[in-house]
Formats: sequence, structure tokens, C-alpha cells
Amino acid sequence: MSKIMRAIGLMSGTSLDGIDVALLETDGGMRVTRGPSLMVPYDAISRQQLAEALEHARGLTERTARPGRLAAAEQRLTELHAAAVSEFLRAHSVASSSIDVIGFHGQTVLHRPEIGLTVQLGDGQLLADTTRLPIVFDMRAADVAAGGQGAPLVPIYHFALTANRPERPLAIVNVGGVANVTWIGRDGRLIAFDTGPGNALIDDWMLKRSNQTFDDGGACAARGRVDDDAVHAYLNDPFFAAAAPKSLDRNAFYARRVVHMGVEDGAATLTAFTASAIAKAREHLPEEPALWIVAGGGRRNKTLMRMLAGRVQNAVIPSEAAGLDGDSLEAEAWAYLAVRSLRGLPLTFPGTTGVASPLTGGVLALPKAPLVH
Repeated sequence: MSKIMRAIGLMSGTSLDGIDVALLETDGGMRVTRGPSLMVPYDAISRQQLAEALEHARGLTERTARPGRLAAAEQRLTELHAAAVSEFLRAHSVASSSIDVIGFHGQTVLHRPEIGLTVQLGDGQLLADTTRLPIVFDMRAADVAAGGQGAPLVPIYHFALTANRPERPLAIVNVGGVANVTWIGRDGRLIAFDTGPGNALIDDWMLKRSNQTFDDGGACAARGRVDDDAVHAYLNDPFFAAAAPKSLDRNAFYARRVVHMGVEDGAATLTAFTASAIAKAREHLPEEPALWIVAGGGRRNKTLMRMLAGRVQNAVIPSEAAGLDGDSLEAEAWAYLAVRSLRGLPLTFPGTTGVASPLTGGVLALPKAPLVH
């Protein structure tokens, strides 16, 4: 029987809202005990710095290059993650010495697997030296180098969490900046891919047009009118017809089809686009899901949930209704993946990223001055 490890997961999502921290006890297999979690929001200056980093990263051609403002953004991001770990440990009275490993996602600033490139800001060695704990980071790179999409990586954790649920096939949708789906078949087969934009287009629209960072509860979209022609035009993009597995950069789509609209109609149309893209994912699934579980910030958007429910055949429920924490799910997954990485277990699979065979990944950074246990 494999050793149970105590791991912390750190997730900085494409929505640029903050850092999710979660504690997990697991053997990296089917034994999972979820612990407490914490969300540490970015301040306005840090959010702006990361938004600028996304722009500066557009021209990157090498994974490790940090030109212009990217180096400063990476250092600041890493420092914020170290502070988030400290805040989490204090808030939940967790001793640093009880933690075996931290899974560090970093901030994705460019994702172009078609040219073999994915870039996550985050200095694993600096985080290890600051926290004085082992860090597993850069978990997407090995998959991309082997010809995979490098995303999504969470499906194997979805599988472990839902192993005892009776519904099959089961779909778990994470609606972060980009939306992705995990499909678990009757025989345990895994298929996963990005479905299209999640909250990113909506959030960017709201920030630009209303100075709000997101559409709270989908209230703005609920007051608007959907332009079906614009939605259909978006869905004609070749990405949606492409076979899975496939993945998407946060900035792959723009709000140009709604720029002439008022804030409410634009929000409604972009929300309908996200919902329609998720529903369209069924074209790449062997069988209609018996249940859709929605995690990520998008599950709080009532308009999005209503629109999705109207576009698929079976029930759509938020993750909490399935006993899962939709806020901490991805951070938990990064803790889980860190343990799998230490054990040399696969993180990605042919059905989830398109890699030729199951593949492990991640880089281990050990602190120069580790804690004394």
C-alpha cells in the first residue's frame, strides 16, 4: 500500500482573480481525503501586472524566456504564492513540517501546443526556498514536449473523486477563464478537452464596459438580449469542429462580435457563447452524459447555468450538489498531481491530452534549506 502524503495545491487561474490554496491527503491513487482551502485574491496592482504579462507573452517562442516585464511579474507572482501558503497555514493551524509537497501551477501566460509551447510564470526554486518545502511545478511541459496538448490535467483527479458515483457517463465541466470537460465512460474511459472560452471573455467585457471584474451571478447577462447570429459566428471557428483532445489559449477569442452592443446585450451574448460551446462539446463525446457537474467560478453564474441546462439533455448541477468544492477543485487537483509526479505516475493520457501513451511530468524543486521535521 502506497504512503499517504500531505500535499498543498496552488492554482492561479486564467481569470486572474487570485490564488486558490487547498490541502489534500492522498496516495496519488484512489485514496483521497480533502482538507481545508483558502482563496487569496489579487490586489488591483498585481492583477494589472499579470494582465500586462499576458500581453507581453504573446510573442514568446521559448518556454523559459522572460523578456520585458515577464521576469518581474514572475518574481512577484511567486512571492504572492509564498505569502498565500503562509496565510493558509496560519488560517488553518497547519504546521509546515506536516506538508510533504506543494503542487504549484503558476500563471499560464501563453498556451500554444500546436507549436509545442506552453508557458506558466512561476519560479519553483524560489518558492521552494521561500517556503522551505519541496515544490512540483511545470507539470504541463513534458506532455507538450511529447506532442500532447498539455491540458487539461485535472481529469485523473476527477476520476478519483467520482469513482463511487453511479451516474455514467459523467461529465465534469470546469468553467474558469477557459472551460474544459472531463467525460468518464461506463468502463472508466477518460476523454477530456477544452470546450472553448469560460469566464475570460465575459470578465474582460465587464471590466472594459462596466469597470466590474465579473458578472456577479450572471445578473447583467440576465438583463440582456442574446444575438444568436453572433453566437453562431463564434461557433463557426475551426476550433469547435476540431477533434479532441484539444486545448485553448485564454486569449484565443475576442469580443469583437459584440463591441457594438450595450454592456447587458454583450454579456448575454458572450455568456450564451460559453454555454453553447460547452454543449457543442457533445459532438466529440461517444455518449451523452447522464449528469453534468459544473465547477469553477462559472457555476455561480446563474444565467450561464440556465443557458447550459437548456442546451443539453440531462441534469446540470453545481459541484456542491455533488459533494465537491467548486472553488478549490483545481487547487486540490494540483496537490494530487504533485503526489502522482513524485511517485512517477501518469498525469496525462491519450484520451485527455492526445499524448501517445500515459505520461508523468512535473519538475521537482527542493529547498536549499529544508524544514527540519
